[in-house]
Amino acid sequence: MNKCLNCCASLAFLLATSAVWAQPLDKEAREDIARHRAMAAAHEAAAKCLESGKKDAVCEKELQAACKGLAIGKYCGMKHEH
Repeated sequence: MNKCLNCCASLAFLLATSAVWAQPLDKEAREDIARHRAMAAAHEAAAKCLESGKKDAVCEKELQAACKGLAIGKYCGMKHEH
């Protein structure tokens, strides 16, 4: 029983201290997170496009359209070797 109380007390302490350390996100951070999620969705769509058998050039154009205004460069913030 004593171990259970110690465990509960430790958990309560951890929850209390983590709440103190957690800072609310400012507007800029929330916007950055939204951009990353949008880029991730565009990359997932590009992967599905390639899986469907479409040519790389077609999928790349779709990726560029989906990422317009989100990331730097024509590869939606990501460039790798093909």
